[in-house]
Amino acid sequence: MSANPTLVEALRGGIVESFHRGSVAVLDAHGHVHTALGDIDRPIFPRSAVKVLQALPLVASGAADALGLSDEELALACASHGGEAPHARTAAHMLAKAGLDASVLECGAHWPYHDAALKALAREGAAPSALHNNCSGKHAGFVCLGCHLAGGRDAAAFLRGYVQPGHAVMREVTAALQASTGFDLTDAAAGTDGCSIPTYAIPLRHLALAFARVATGQGLSSEHARAASRLRSAVAAAPFMVGGSGRLDTRLMEHFRERVFCKVGAEGVYCAALPTLGLGLALKMDDGNNARAAEVVLAALLQRLLRTDGADDALLATVSTTTLRNWNGIEVGQLRATEARA
Repeated sequence: MSANPTLVEALRGGIVESFHRGSVAVLDAHGHVHTALGDIDRPIFPRSAVKVLQALPLVASGAADALGLSDEELALACASHGGEAPHARTAAHMLAKAGLDASVLECGAHWPYHDAALKALAREGAAPSALHNNCSGKHAGFVCLGCHLAGGRDAAAFLRGYVQPGHAVMREVTAALQASTGFDLTDAAAGTDGCSIPTYAIPLRHLALAFARVATGQGLSSEHARAASRLRSAVAAAPFMVGGSGRLDTRLMEHFRERVFCKVGAEGVYCAALPTLGLGLALKMDDGNNARAAEVVLAALLQRLLRTDGADDALLATVSTTTLRNWNGIEVGQLRATEARA
């Protein structure tokens, strides 16, 4: 198997200090390939990049409407946030609408990733809860879906073990993932994600297809198409909830709104839906480099694919070519996207 192309170079002292290889797939909703770089058929774990696909049943089932979930709450269901107060508070509100509290969440607790939020919590002498978990919104969405599926039964009892593959909630989530990607998950490699739910290895080709379907509604059931449109609209209205202060997902969607839905995943994964182009994209960095290389590649792809104006280009250029500075603020190098070709 030939090596994937170099997508990002790190420069220092006028030479390439290191490089990051990876693969990229851009498809339309009919499965036609617009761009393919590297191996787009090797199954990879998309991790949190597919949260919007996992949220489809929340809306399609009628649970979101029944509970009156707001744009902010639906956006949080698609989020990997930093544990800032608005994120934790919104997750708690979602649970309260279902008549429950954070004790039902099975994502685990960790300190907020956002530095100021972490320090504020520590100053208060408080301990982090599951509400501060970066996946608390997704799990609050699972809880809301579970309450709907429970019908008149004891919701807390019904939800117990909802992260397990065989639970009714996770069966609905997995079915939506399979339907949107068009990839049979029956025999796919499966693992456990950081927040304890199942994660399945899916090729970039199928992930890009799923996001093209999210962008257009084509190839989805009528219920999932409606859900995808509602979730995209919610995220465009409340992009802060998807990431938070300083997060690239939030920065891009605050700027592009309905033109771009993007979501990072652990280990160097990014997926995006581009409704104005009817395209979906998925990328994976071979070395799992997330905060640097994956962001550079996403920004470079958006520059190449979108019809951009000066303000668009100014924002994307700050990411696709990133100045590296040391702790004294001295410029020491840069990250830049390469001109990789298929």
